[in-house]
Amino acid sequence: MKDLSKDPTSPHSAGALERMAAGVTRWSEKWFPDAYIFAAIAVIVVAAGALAIGAPIQRVGVAFGDGFWSLIPFTMQMAIVAISGYVVAVSPLASRVIAWLARLPSSGKAAVAFVAFISIGTSMFNWAISLIFSGLLVRALARRTELRMDYRAGGAAAYLGMGATWALGLSSSASQLQANPESLPKTLLAITGVIPFSETIFLPQSMLMAAVLAVVSIAIAYLSAPGPARARTAADLGVALDERELAVRKPQRPGDWLEYSPLVTILIVALGVIWIWHEFSTKNPILAISNLNTYNLVFLLIGMLLNWRPRRFLDAVAKSVPSVSGVLIQFPLYGGIAYMLTKASATGGLPLSDHLSHFFVAISSHSSFPAVMGIYSAVLGFFVPSGGGKWIIEAPYVIEAAKALNVHLGWAVTVYNAAEALPNLINPFWMLPLLGVLGLRARDVVGFTFTQLIVHLPLVIFMLWALAATLTYHPPVMP
Repeated sequence: MKDLSKDPTSPHSAGALERMAAGVTRWSEKWFPDAYIFAAIAVIVVAAGALAIGAPIQRVGVAFGDGFWSLIPFTMQMAIVAISGYVVAVSPLASRVIAWLARLPSSGKAAVAFVAFISIGTSMFNWAISLIFSGLLVRALARRTELRMDYRAGGAAAYLGMGATWALGLSSSASQLQANPESLPKTLLAITGVIPFSETIFLPQSMLMAAVLAVVSIAIAYLSAPGPARARTAADLGVALDERELAVRKPQRPGDWLEYSPLVTILIVALGVIWIWHEFSTKNPILAISNLNTYNLVFLLIGMLLNWRPRRFLDAVAKSVPSVSGVLIQFPLYGGIAYMLTKASATGGLPLSDHLSHFFVAISSHSSFPAVMGIYSAVLGFFVPSGGGKWIIEAPYVIEAAKALNVHLGWAVTVYNAAEALPNLINPFWMLPLLGVLGLRARDVVGFTFTQLIVHLPLVIFMLWALAATLTYHPPVMP
């Protein structure tokens, strides 16, 4: 009988994590619906929950309709994240930098681990940069056909910054809000006070957690990635990788000359640079670049400059638009979910989000609070995947409960941050811009991200509980 453990093409020769990822991937490829269906089911579940607490069906429907367009500014921001990243990547200079980085790994599994390292490292500074840059690196690595990198595993590794560490870094929405009193609603500021970075993301305990998650995530990415004999490459998946080369055409008629003249680009970029200089010179640079509008304008200007001629820039934008179709149609559904959670209630009663929060707070104690609230925040984050917006919803009762139970307030923010990232590993919401860049579907990568979640969930909850014991409560600092 043939020894299957020695056959490199056999799943029996793979490690435990690789077999787990392969098994979940096979299941998801068969059963996991399109991300749109995933969002639609979430709408139905939340609507049913609101009806269950006594909210009239008319109120539920009104909340859904009112919320449907509430994320339009954010939807546009996320679409521009994908478009600007694409436009920058197709420029000659950026393509050469990414190609240089793509030459570093020596094997397909090492390439997946390298992408995970880049994704997690960049996410500590800015989650949007992490998402797009890592996706573009995966595409470049996939062009190295001799590596036989599993394209699905590479895509999942590119997503690890959003699924593991971003909320423990500088672009953490909750930490940024709490450190800047002018950004907080006055009613919330009266409850929480100012909680500086030194009490949240720069706590030694928080940095230790981020370091542990980074090491574990990279190790899982490497161990779960299929070897060369079992890898499915971009070609195997039918993903084209050659569309990034944009030919520079010549003007066909006199009216085309401005489209091919860099003069228009230079003037627009000059105006943008003036505004950017003002932003960074009058604000904290970290806060400035963490603002999505600033980030998007910077990258659009860079894209204009690197593509140099307006015609080439417009061609790059046209090629990028298909990558944002999922964002445009699905984000409004999440806006409706958020409103049904927070605004649909029985007459004179509390909304569904408050019912959920009161239940979890009621079963908490000083020692169990981090674990219980971590689980709750992760569950709610699955339905309301918005770091800053969800913190505005949760902060009043989370901080009040932390004060009542004498829990370190900065650690309460860290509990939220660490738990907030967990549902991202299987929720298609934040995957959409990356999937558009990669030309994949959520079902292609969720087997690998679910494998990460299986390890992350108990590890994060344990660290939230264990490290809380090393901290002491301090009353809130009012501005």
